[in-house]
Amino acid sequence: MAEGEPFSFELLAEAMKKRAEQPDPGSYRPPLLLDGLDYDSYRNIAFRPEAARWNEKTDEFRLHAFHRGWLFPDAVAMFDVSSGTAKPFNFTTDDFEYREELEGRLEPGTPIPGVAGWRMLSRLNTADRFDELVAFLGASYFRALGQGSVYGASARGLAIDTATGRAEEFPRFSAFYFERPAPGVETVIVNAALDSRRVTGAYRFVITPGAITEMEVTTRLFFRETVEEMGIAPLTSMFLFDRTTPGRFHDYRPQVHDSNGLGIRQEDGRRIWRTLANPPRLGQSWINATAIKSFGLYQRDRQFDEYSDAESRFEKRPSIEVQPLNDWGTGYVRLIEIPTEQEATDNIVAYWRPADPAEAGSSKEYRYRMLWGDLAGQNEEKLAYVVTTASGEAGVSGSKNEEGGRKFVIDFKGGRLDGVTEIDSVQPKVTVNGGLVDTPALRRIEGTGLWRLVFDVRPSGADPLELRAWLEGFDSVLSETWTYQWVPK
Repeated sequence: MAEGEPFSFELLAEAMKKRAEQPDPGSYRPPLLLDGLDYDSYRNIAFRPEAARWNEKTDEFRLHAFHRGWLFPDAVAMFDVSSGTAKPFNFTTDDFEYREELEGRLEPGTPIPGVAGWRMLSRLNTADRFDELVAFLGASYFRALGQGSVYGASARGLAIDTATGRAEEFPRFSAFYFERPAPGVETVIVNAALDSRRVTGAYRFVITPGAITEMEVTTRLFFRETVEEMGIAPLTSMFLFDRTTPGRFHDYRPQVHDSNGLGIRQEDGRRIWRTLANPPRLGQSWINATAIKSFGLYQRDRQFDEYSDAESRFEKRPSIEVQPLNDWGTGYVRLIEIPTEQEATDNIVAYWRPADPAEAGSSKEYRYRMLWGDLAGQNEEKLAYVVTTASGEAGVSGSKNEEGGRKFVIDFKGGRLDGVTEIDSVQPKVTVNGGLVDTPALRRIEGTGLWRLVFDVRPSGADPLELRAWLEGFDSVLSETWTYQWVPK
């Protein structure tokens, strides 16, 4: 786009529709100014705060760029939009600080042919300081923070052919258009062009920072070719271990994860809580979600001693919730759990999958709201929620037990359970596909508000077992539905 050309989301969508009529040109990769960077050397490049775009005293946001190099060779274009006109942001080596072994390797004022991505700062936590709010870097990945959060789970613009046996296609944001807010306005709008081999797209992000940071997302997709496996609003996280795998990693920390559950809220008021796992082999689940109010990856455990990690601060990792804002049609929430031995690896993927393929030549629009932060709203609802899930060897403690079985311990709390005095009127319901479950036992733990459900499961084969459990009483459902996929060794 030349300097000073008209811009609107509608114009961007029309341009992406026309682009879908031509083959994908591929990523834009001009020569790198610094080649051969590794993790450590890339971290020695930092954007200078004084070079921030939108750096006037009246601006509520600050815009920084990420340097190209290491894992990020693709160049993205960035445009400043004001009064319906887009002008390019141009960057030089003066905008960046090059530390240690990189100092002096580049001439001052050298033009940079495209940057790798960007981050935006706002007065997220205090009025006197600009803190990082959101960052877009690599393919279509992005992440955001609520007040007091530290980065954890992330999102993508679109997922194609994830864990299908075919090579995954990674759509990429190739250009961003930033609508500069008027002075005092604490919401910012970012538009993006998405490119990929089989699809193009126009995206619009309306971002409002706060205790819970909100994004309202509009995406219009245009398909060159048919796409059978497509993920809308894909979320990515890390899960290494928790109380369901005691002793597996011989770690002093009781838990290590960015998220510990997939939550789904249905329009009829029912809720599903899927406790995450790090399975011995690839785990996949498809949950019918045609009429959903929301889905997301959540970090429910919010106390330091539940992790005991003073550096990573897993208790501060944000939950992410996705709320559809238009009719998404029929589909499923797909959960993918990938085995990993490293906490630096994102091994959890969740997204909404349309039931029918997106046909070549078609277009689709999806609108949704994303919430980022400490989403503790489960305490405000009528249904009790799952506090923790623990697991261990089946049988009786201190006795020699038959090998192969598994004990599950689920703690429920809140909702209408808080007022129950007739304890025997609450009944546990447990189902298992692929095995047998022993008689479940439910008890209330006095003084804690917890209702503990304990049962043993014995597999009938080597296939994964799908477990479900919930509480009923007084002719109604009293808790969300706990689900889990157990993969026997």
